Amino acid sequence: MSMVPLRGLKEMIEGISKERNLPKHAVQAALREALLKGYERYRRTQKLDHFSEEYFDNFDVELDAEQEGFRVLANKTIVEEVVNPDHEIALSEVQEVATEAQPGSIVLVDVTPDQKEFGRMAAIQTKQVLAQKLRDQQRKMIQEEFKDLEETVLQARVLRFERQSVILAVTSSFGQPEVDAELPKREQLPNDNYRANATFKVYLKKVGEGSTRGPQLLVSRADAGLVVYLFANEVPEIEDGVVRIVAVAREANPPSRHVGPRTKIAVDTLDRDVDPVGACIGARGSRIQVVVNELRGEKIDVIRWSPDPATYIANALSPARVDEVRLVAPEGRRAHILVAEDQLSLAIGKEGQNVRLAARLTGWKIDIKDIVKYDREAEDIKLAAEASRLEEEASGYDGDEEEASGYDGDEETAEFEEDEPATDETAATV
Repeated sequence: MSMVPLRGLKEMIEGISKERNLPKHAVQAALREALLKGYERYRRTQKLDHFSEEYFDNFDVELDAEQEGFRVLANKTIVEEVVNPDHEIALSEVQEVATEAQPGSIVLVDVTPDQKEFGRMAAIQTKQVLAQKLRDQQRKMIQEEFKDLEETVLQARVLRFERQSVILAVTSSFGQPEVDAELPKREQLPNDNYRANATFKVYLKKVGEGSTRGPQLLVSRADAGLVVYLFANEVPEIEDGVVRIVAVAREANPPSRHVGPRTKIAVDTLDRDVDPVGACIGARGSRIQVVVNELRGEKIDVIRWSPDPATYIANALSPARVDEVRLVAPEGRRAHILVAEDQLSLAIGKEGQNVRLAARLTGWKIDIKDIVKYDREAEDIKLAAEASRLEEEASGYDGDEEEASGYDGDEETAEFEEDEPATDETAATV
């Protein structure tokens, strides 16, 4: 069998493997693809006929690292009469070496060209294609390595900055090579200091596919999943399933720079002897303080989940004291929250953050009202009139509602409608 020589092939494979942190079989696969492209280019220059993209699918390259060379092979179908010599081979020719051969069988044939010109052209094409094929192999290896780690937390180290993004180095496990990951501006925390070589825990949101340039891994410091992981890692009762996280709502990047990051987390347990809130907070706040420190001082409210909506909503508005919760429109998940005058600002929160997070956590539209000035009869009449109007317009109503946020301009009431009910997959709170 003929062979095209490639001097230093073995050393080249070993060198690329070390330089790119790729296994030798991945480097060899990239080399075979690059050399096959060289063969395709050679064939196209030798024949003016047009070849389709799939024409060379039955061709392959065999590397011989010991003898430092390669061969071009083709799978051909045995036929009585050859129409396409690239895809077919005559039965009579095969029977000269294998008398038992039958039409329709597939045989592997050495089709390596003898011309010296092919060797020079293959070398040129290999250099042009190899770099891209190696990048493709690296991206494939990263995808296989990290795909099962999506929605988990990794340890990361700051490498550099690109525009507003931070490029981090992460590893899938101890002893594995570091891989670049991107932390976009929207996924960063305002209190983080991303200096070179600083280490952080990050949430792996997505492993990119395809051949797009830049890091394949998209990580986050602002995702609620990071808070869920930190609590599960710090609270043994969560890890053991005694305490469960029911819902989380997180505002890691508030709309105003005057408001700090904050999270609300609802927890529950089926064990009557366990206090789920106390388990998350720990003795003298030791457990929750670890989470707060990792999130650089983010404020975290741990509240008790309840199957009773009124109790759940009242708990979600912590630390404000709620006097009464009126579920004025259960079918529309709307509630009036009555609080004392001195609890109004606390219930609403700075720029509406507390009521906003409570609405997201519970999935209810929340109206904060001053209990002294609350007119039940007037509110009931107003709600009845609104229900009647909505019923009349039901046929043309598309269900889209304008989202309210924060204060409504009145010191006595505040209204907020949830963006969406929070789940432990979309938000987190401590």
